[in-house]
Amino acid sequence: MKAVAYSIKPFEKEYLAKANRKKHDITLISNPLGPETAIYAQGKDAVVVFTNDDVSAPVIEQLAALGIKFIVTRSARTDHIDEEAAAAFGIKIANVPSYSPQAVAEHAVGMAFALNRQMMKADQHSHEFDFRNDDLVGFNFSGKTVGVIGLGQTGQAVAAIYHGMGCRVIGYDLAMPRNLRYIRQVSFEQLLQNADIISLHIPLTSDTRHFINSQTLKIMKPGVMLINTSRGLLIDTASVLDALENNTLGYLGLDVYEFEKGLFFEDHQHDTVKDPLLVKLMSHPNVLITPHQAYLTREALQEIADQTIWNLDLWQAGKCVDNACVGIKKFKSIPQTEKTAHS
Repeated sequence: MKAVAYSIKPFEKEYLAKANRKKHDITLISNPLGPETAIYAQGKDAVVVFTNDDVSAPVIEQLAALGIKFIVTRSARTDHIDEEAAAAFGIKIANVPSYSPQAVAEHAVGMAFALNRQMMKADQHSHEFDFRNDDLVGFNFSGKTVGVIGLGQTGQAVAAIYHGMGCRVIGYDLAMPRNLRYIRQVSFEQLLQNADIISLHIPLTSDTRHFINSQTLKIMKPGVMLINTSRGLLIDTASVLDALENNTLGYLGLDVYEFEKGLFFEDHQHDTVKDPLLVKLMSHPNVLITPHQAYLTREALQEIADQTIWNLDLWQAGKCVDNACVGIKKFKSIPQTEKTAHS
């Protein structure tokens, strides 16, 4: 099968080559997919994309005109793809449904550790040979209540880590999995009211967009720590900034950002104008921002590459099974009083 893979980073190439073993003719380019770069798909059967590529309806129409029949994303989520447009043009979609949930879970917990123990500030001070302990006081995780929202594989991996540290873990999901370990099921409101740390592990849908907002923030305990390694649009960033500035939110860890498209994954050091909202967030010492890297381990990269090539294998063989043929997803509507997500 002939394919073009967009937004390829240098560190991905060896994993894709190992998975492909020259089975498919794949052109790797660093450019993101968009209206100006769709032309690179000419003469191909499939495009391989990532979360920050533009896979909107107009771009899909361009791809269809070029003869593209398949879109595979190197991500678990497909919310960046206009699935209705793809279906209208007869283009099949595949994703990577699961890849090393431990990678994302460990990053989420690592962010919580770094925030709690002021590691960014301590490292900066130490590099300046200032070895005082002033303003570096943290808290014990043992005995704290951790609220996990979204209890898929990653959410459960997070719960297991916190449980191992002696935390009380409570969780909420619309479709509660059976046989949960380490997690006590509670209502969404109970979780917000009782958690000292809240960790988000949910997909973005029309129902979960901005479900962390000014109203839900008011329900949370004063000084709560909020960690998001899922999707930036789950959080109303302006409301979170207000909560930081009035000291109702104690800590914020973001591996994703509401306006990250066109920003994350690239070097913007020399931009004359920088995202003002992000600049304000990062001015707070109790905020940690990482550039959508929670997935970034050797193990996860190989799993992503293997599943991506497997999807191409299935399509080439004329099969439409497992996750190599994704239909239009239909999500249940969520009551306004319990805006959360599916795992």
